[in-house]
Amino acid sequence: MGSTTPLLYWQINIPPSLRESTCPPFLLNLSAKDCSIISTPDELYQVLSWTQVQQIIKDNRLDAFQRLPSNLRRYLGYIYSIKKSHGSVMNFVLQERLKWKEPVEAAGKPFEKEEDVKVLWNDWPYGIDERIVHLVVWTKFELEDDLTTNDLTDEARGSIEKYVEERFRRRCGDENVVWFKNWRTLKSVHAVEHFHVMLFDPDPDFVKEVTNGDVPLSRKL
Repeated sequence: MGSTTPLLYWQINIPPSLRESTCPPFLLNLSAKDCSIISTPDELYQVLSWTQVQQIIKDNRLDAFQRLPSNLRRYLGYIYSIKKSHGSVMNFVLQERLKWKEPVEAAGKPFEKEEDVKVLWNDWPYGIDERIVHLVVWTKFELEDDLTTNDLTDEARGSIEKYVEERFRRRCGDENVVWFKNWRTLKSVHAVEHFHVMLFDPDPDFVKEVTNGDVPLSRKL
């Protein structure tokens, strides 16, 4: 019996007719983590349950969040094209998703003015239970970090907790809402302040209301 040549990492999750002998530019120089994910067949990926998502956030193990391998590939390809067309991810987010002009300046104190906050879908969500809705809350004001801990200050955390309680938990229930703010080292967009909210099996009408009818980019492509 003849031996089968192992697939190269950029050839995984690709139909045979579309496999390239050379690596696409958007998959060059990947981190060890991303290369490991890209090299994993989709059928071997374990989707995270709501219980697992809650535990990851409770333990502050945010690096444990990963995208489905084929979705990570799509995400990296899209980010590559965005940087070429807009110069940076930040420019794209400001111009196309948020419609905010630079310099971004808040009209009031944190969460005081509705115009200073925008809730959108996470365009490229993690590999999680499909009943989980992953939103991003973008703010024109800073959510201050404690530089000694690389985490939010108590004041900033308290202001987010109050907002999440009023905006999400009252409608979805405490047990169906979690939030987190990425460590600086995990942020894909550094210059625009934001944090993440996940909802378990929420009313679609509520999601449409809170996002003003937004649709994640990954569904449009």
